[in-house]
Amino acid sequence: MEVHLASWWAQFLEASDSYDRAYLCEGLADLIGPHIGAPLLRREVKNAADAVIRHLERPGSQERAESAAEATDRLARTLERIADRSTGSAIATDEAAIVLDALRGRYAEAAEAAERLVGRAKLQRLFLTALRLERFDIPMAVRLLDGGQSPREAVRSGHLIGRYSWWPSWLLRVVTERALAGTLDEETVAALDKCAYAELSPIQANLARKLLSGNDRLIDTAANRLTDLGEPDAAARLREGDLTAVALAVRLVSM
Repeated sequence: MEVHLASWWAQFLEASDSYDRAYLCEGLADLIGPHIGAPLLRREVKNAADAVIRHLERPGSQERAESAAEATDRLARTLERIADRSTGSAIATDEAAIVLDALRGRYAEAAEAAERLVGRAKLQRLFLTALRLERFDIPMAVRLLDGGQSPREAVRSGHLIGRYSWWPSWLLRVVTERALAGTLDEETVAALDKCAYAELSPIQANLARKLLSGNDRLIDTAANRLTDLGEPDAAARLREGDLTAVALAVRLVSM
């Protein structure tokens, strides 16, 4: 199984200035905890995670900060002690070390180590949810990641599409296709937004979808029709691939 490096997972965190550290810690601890075989070690890991999560939920509390630091240090010493006495020991500490990384804020490193254990799907959904981005299309971001896009590109596209969830379904299909093809950017979205406001009929919407898909024959026919209607500039823009001309084209051509 391919395992993604910490630098790949770090792209998620770079996509938001306000990702939810408490949620991320809790999620990683919940995913890894059941894989910690030794009951006493599993309990200590849980205690440390609870202390750090309480601190992250209220970072201004000095008492919680001290409690988190003490619990994390205690867990680190426990793992060191087990390692020092590990000759022939059946106690495995790799899983607990993953949680310790997360509790120390090394989320990307923890995810790299955890991927072999819990799989990519659960981890990437956890990271996407922790971004706490408003109007963010998580299912779309997941699809883009599964299609091979980097976290940086998938998050950007998911955020773009999420902002325009009110668009008609035919236009959402167009923008989804462009996102999956890696050709979605702010300029494209702004142009498509004009189509969303155009209040097209079902027939016009179908024509717009075909024009936006790059149907050369239909684009040529529509451009000729625009020229006949006295809109040579719009016809030229349409032939050049200017998306802003599509809404005008379908409204005039359909008349």
